Amino acid sequence: MSGTVAGLLQVALLFLALGLVYRPLGDYMARVYSDTRHNRVERAVYRLVRVDPDSEQRWSTYAFGVLGFSFAGIALLYLLQRIQSILPFDFGRGDVQPGMAFNTATSFVTNTNWQSYVPETVMGHTVQLVGLTVQNFVSAATGLAVALALVRGFVRARTDRLGNFWVDLTRGTVRILLPVAFLFAILLIVTGVVMSFKSGVDVDGSTVATAPVASQEAIKELGTNGGGVLNANSAHPFENPSGWSNLVEIFLIAVIPVCLTRSFGTLVGNRKQGYVLLGVMGTLWTAMLAVIWVAEAHGLRPLEGKELRFGIPSTALFADATTGTSTGAVNAMHDSFTGLGGGGALLNMLFGEMTPGGVGTGLYSILVMAVIAMFLAGLMVGRTPEYLGKKLGRREVTCAAISILAMPAVVLIGAGITAVLPGTPGALNNPGAHGLSEILYAFASASNNNGSAFAGITVASDWFQASLGVCMLLGRFVPIVAALCLAGALAEQRKVPVTAGTLPTTGPLFASLLGGSVVLVAALTFVPALALGPIAEALQ
Repeated sequence: MSGTVAGLLQVALLFLALGLVYRPLGDYMARVYSDTRHNRVERAVYRLVRVDPDSEQRWSTYAFGVLGFSFAGIALLYLLQRIQSILPFDFGRGDVQPGMAFNTATSFVTNTNWQSYVPETVMGHTVQLVGLTVQNFVSAATGLAVALALVRGFVRARTDRLGNFWVDLTRGTVRILLPVAFLFAILLIVTGVVMSFKSGVDVDGSTVATAPVASQEAIKELGTNGGGVLNANSAHPFENPSGWSNLVEIFLIAVIPVCLTRSFGTLVGNRKQGYVLLGVMGTLWTAMLAVIWVAEAHGLRPLEGKELRFGIPSTALFADATTGTSTGAVNAMHDSFTGLGGGGALLNMLFGEMTPGGVGTGLYSILVMAVIAMFLAGLMVGRTPEYLGKKLGRREVTCAAISILAMPAVVLIGAGITAVLPGTPGALNNPGAHGLSEILYAFASASNNNGSAFAGITVASDWFQASLGVCMLLGRFVPIVAALCLAGALAEQRKVPVTAGTLPTTGPLFASLLGGSVVLVAALTFVPALALGPIAEALQ
């Protein structure tokens, strides 16, 4: 069987698996967040943290909950790393250095999972399990909570309440992420993924690092986190031993973001709305898969860094999945991709990671873009824009614009400053256009909370530890606060009736407008930078 045919078969299997779970999982998640009952585990959590689960919050209170919980998580994770030497299972690896500890704490709490360290020589199992794994769950659950709060903004009318952050956080963790991750951890063990609490095993006089990989791998992919337990990430045979494990991991990356479009349609009472969002996401994702696949199949870059175990189709499929979401896991070195192939992975992130995006983040990002698209449509026809029965006035459009433009501003400012700093070339292993691509990719990855990297760049300096950490914070929390403010503004309105002048949002016209807006915003913002980096490299 040729590589192309095998690759197309893998894509077909992936689509089939996603199609089979789309309806049941999507409807289940909608029920989770609309249920008025609390199970025993949840009630115990609420008593422990002294939360009234039946109270609801204004958008500002909801946002303070998100910010307070996240910054407390950063402080605790930073502390765990700084006292690692007195924790069990540290294997003599010592305390993590302050700059690296800050960067790592920020990275995992913001669902970025960028790693400026070698996991098997820096992190002990206690920090991995008690610190990093916990954040893999709760950072993903935070994204889900924000997405559902925005959906409630469209559904509710004449109220200032968006639900309860602590209830949404707990339900996302207990009812969705924990059970699914548990089941797939077992499946990954069956496929050959390692699960061991030893620090390593001796093989012919050398020590090969091991870890409780399977449990980490399941939530790493399911929560669109991406941080590897081992330095080679999903290219390591202990994390990703076979073609079947590779396909399972890609499925885990995509399953919740894809199925959330069904949840959205169910909650707003019109499933066609969700199908339109899924269609736009799928079209852009498939287009970028074709770009990466063709570029890698016909590229001339040497084989260093290529994943020969899986071949070009599976490598392209994984790269497209991980950068089209906010996952950042890799099964090959993206730095070794061709100029066009690496540019395709980079462009996936610069779209704002809504194709289909991360857990929760993809849904609220594309809904914010839908507001922008309807605003542009309103300008063209001279009519007050509206979406899902809500008018889009100055406050709504301002919130949407801040949410959409925060990431490009952070990426371009951070990359621009870094490119002109004296001594920055010393951090690059490649000069010229590819070196600029490495810088641009690093800041795009951090600001989009992705976490993958062009590994030819060295980011252990204090500048990169601090600047990328700040980019992670701004790229995560500015869009979240803006999206929650938008949700609050929408919830306060009353529904407006559909008239002959209302633009339908369940057909190809709106889908084209939405997809065009995604591409247009990215093109107007990033084409000059891309022209100096991956485009210039591809034309060499």
